[in-house]
Amino acid sequence: MYSLQYSGSTWASLGGNIKGESSGSRRWARPGQSQRAAAALRERCQRRRRPGHKQLLHPAGRGAGPRERPGTGGAAAPALPRHGAPAAAPRFPGGRLFQAEPGVSSSPEQLQKQDCACPGTAGSLTGHSESHTPFPQLPILSEKVATSLLWLCILEMASPKVAVVGAGVIGLSTALCITETCPSCSVTVLSDQFSPNTTSDVAAGMLIPHTYPDTPIHRQKQWFKETFTYLFAISNSAEASEAGIHLVSGWQVFKSTPKEELPFWSDIVLGFRPMSEAELQKFPQHRFGQAFTTLKCDCPPYLLWLEKRLKATGTQMYTRKVADLWELHSEYDVVVNCAGMGAHQLVGDKQLFPVRGQVLKVHAPWVKHFIRYGDGLTYIYPGIHRVTLGGTREKGSWSLSPDPGTTRDIFDRCCSLEPSLQGAHDIEVKVGLRPSRQCVRVQRGLLSQGGVKLPVVHNYGHGAGGFSVHRGTANEAAHLVGECISALQGSSSRAKL
Repeated sequence: MYSLQYSGSTWASLGGNIKGESSGSRRWARPGQSQRAAAALRERCQRRRRPGHKQLLHPAGRGAGPRERPGTGGAAAPALPRHGAPAAAPRFPGGRLFQAEPGVSSSPEQLQKQDCACPGTAGSLTGHSESHTPFPQLPILSEKVATSLLWLCILEMASPKVAVVGAGVIGLSTALCITETCPSCSVTVLSDQFSPNTTSDVAAGMLIPHTYPDTPIHRQKQWFKETFTYLFAISNSAEASEAGIHLVSGWQVFKSTPKEELPFWSDIVLGFRPMSEAELQKFPQHRFGQAFTTLKCDCPPYLLWLEKRLKATGTQMYTRKVADLWELHSEYDVVVNCAGMGAHQLVGDKQLFPVRGQVLKVHAPWVKHFIRYGDGLTYIYPGIHRVTLGGTREKGSWSLSPDPGTTRDIFDRCCSLEPSLQGAHDIEVKVGLRPSRQCVRVQRGLLSQGGVKLPVVHNYGHGAGGFSVHRGTANEAAHLVGECISALQGSSSRAKL
C-alpha cells in the first residue's frame, strides 16, 4: 500500500516529502463554508484523540497556543488547516502544486469520511494507532487525480532499470561505465556464459589497436586513448596484480618498411620509436621495426576483477540466455547489447561475421619482451604467469575445436622469432570466435511493438581489437544509455503535464 504520513508541516510519502506552500498561497476550503462547520470538524477530531494523551487540537481554534505532541518532550503539535482559513497546498515531486479538481467538494461532512487524500490508503500519525489518533484531513480528490498523484510519486522514486546482455570484457566494462556515469540506474548483467567460458578469456589482451576500415580514425584513437589511460592507472595501483594488468616492452618487426611508419596510436603508447640496427640484429630476416612499451591484460583475472567491481556497486548478474531483446521489455527500461557473436542471431546483424582465432598458452617465464610480426598474425605476448603464442585469423569459420596442424604451425612461427621458445612446456590450446565487422557498432536503437517502445544501445563487433578499445567504447555506450534515460524522463515529464 502506498502510504502518506503527517509529520510537522510536511507530508511524508514513499516517493519523498510533499511540502506545504507558504500560508495564504492556496485555499483548500470553498468560500462560504461556515465557522460552525469548522468547529464541528475540530470537535470530531478531538473526540477521536487517543485516551491518556494530551489533545493534539486546541479546542479554542484560532488564537490558541500550540499543544504538545505525546512523546515529543514538549514539541508543539502541528496546527491543522482551519476551515475557511488559508492552508498550505501540498507540493509533490517535481515542485508542482496539487489541488482538488474544480467541482470536487471539500466540505467537512465529506472530509470526515476520508482518512487520506489518496483513495485506498490509510493515513496515520507516526507512533499512534489509526483507530484512536486524530488524522489531519485533506480535501477529497477525484479518483483520476489521486491515481495521477500516486504514479507521480512512484515515477519520481523509481530507478531506471538497465540490462546489459553479455559478460565478456565489452559487456562487463559497459556495465561498470553505466554505474559510474548513471549512478541512479539499477544495472543487471545477463549472459549464458561468464568467465572463464567467454571469448574474452581466450584473447591475448595486448593493447595494440586493430584498424577498423569503416570507423573514423579519430574515433578509434579516442577509444584507444581512453582504454590505455584507464588501464595505465590500474597498472600503477595496488590492484594491478589482482586485475592482471602490467606494462610490457617489445618490438613489432617488418620484412619491409611499411607505408605508415607512424601508426595513429604511436603517441599514446610509451616510448614509441624505430628499432635500432643493434635491435634488428635479433631478427635477421626483418629490415624494419618499431619499439615501444604498452599494456597487457591477463584476461581471466581482469574479467574477475571487473565482476568484483560490479558487485561492489550492487550490480546483479544472472546466468540467462536471451533469445530476443524484446523479451526484456517488461523488465527493463533500457537494454544494452554487448552479445558479441550472439548479436548475429539476437539482432540479425548480417554485417557481423566470425574470425576464428587459435592461440597457445605456454610456460616460458624467461620471455620478458613481446615480439609481433607487422601484420599481427604471429605474436609472442608474455603475461604475468603464461606466454600467449598466436595465432590465426580464419574469417567465416565457426569451429571451436583446436586443430593440431594449426597448433604446430603457430609454435613453429613463434620459435622462428624467439628460438628459446623451443624449451616452452605445459602448452594449452585455446580457440575463440572474434565478433568482427567493418566498423564497431556503438549506437542507439529502438525496438517497438504494439505502441510499446524499448530503447536499445549496441556495443559489439570489436573483432581482434576488443581489448585495445574496450573501455573507450564502453564509455561511449554508457553515455548513449544516459541519453536514453534522459529521453524516457522527458517523456515521463511531458506525460505528467
